Amino acid sequence: MRVVAGLDAAIEHINTYSSQHTDSIVTENYSKAMRFLREVDSSSVMVNASTRFADGLNTGWAPRSASPRQDPCARPGRPGRADLAEFIVLGSGQIRT
Repeated sequence: MRVVAGLDAAIEHINTYSSQHTDSIVTENYSKAMRFLREVDSSSVMVNASTRFADGLNTGWAPRSASPRQDPCARPGRPGRADLAEFIVLGSGQIRT
């Protein structure tokens, strides 16, 4: 987790250092949230929701596992396709315990 000066810095940081598994933003600005969803290249992209929602139990893509780490997983679709799906969560502050 990192606090940054603005959206440009956040997107740049994520696209440079992210595992491309799950990334989230907390914002009250709808247009910034939509830009974040468009420009962050991760299999799960969330707005105002906990990244703990990114497991197979919630996505329906894989069974829940007890793995202590979250490796980037294959996205649905044929290998090499540019139109692979993302799991998008739009929340209002939900967390998961």
